[in-house]
Amino acid sequence: MTTVVVTRHGETAWTREERIQGWAPVAMTEAGREQVRALGVELGRRYDVDRVLSSDLRRTAETTELLRDDVDAPVTWDEAWRERDFGVFQGLLASAWFERFPAYDLWENGIDAARETPESGESLVDLRERIVAAWEGLLDDCGPDETVLVVAHGGPIRLVLGHVKGLDVAASMEQTQAMCAINEFDYDAETEETHIVCENETAPPTDGR
Repeated sequence: MTTVVVTRHGETAWTREERIQGWAPVAMTEAGREQVRALGVELGRRYDVDRVLSSDLRRTAETTELLRDDVDAPVTWDEAWRERDFGVFQGLLASAWFERFPAYDLWENGIDAARETPESGESLVDLRERIVAAWEGLLDDCGPDETVLVVAHGGPIRLVLGHVKGLDVAASMEQTQAMCAINEFDYDAETEETHIVCENETAPPTDGR
């Protein structure tokens, strides 16, 4: 049985402010680093990770480097696991985005909003295609007893969970995904079945080390 653990990066100033980050090179806050330290302790306790796949954006790269204190495994930087490219909307407050550009409101406009493409960015449908391809490629490449850690972003993780559950794009994006949450999947290559073992689990705080 293959085990895939997918986690989100730690808090940044923009996640705290609820700004659209996209591919922006935003650093983690100290609170975010504490979240990652707690995550590392929990990952080290629960898993024997064979390798790590990480988005190459700054906040995920910082998360992955900090996790190496507790996760001793080789890292591959993979842009396929990046967050959605929001193009010209990057840096906007999420609330202001929907107010000024209601065509992108997924909960009001459903699949039509998911097909809307920001200037110099990508649509949510495009993101889903990218992430599902990355996920299926990962499963094809995994060994039968391998444990792989993926360090990614809120949008891609919601879409992976939605894909495994058979949800549409809108329902996938309604799922909650906390900073540094643990999502564990078991994959049986013989049956090609994937089971969600846990989702959106947060690690207990550390003793401050």
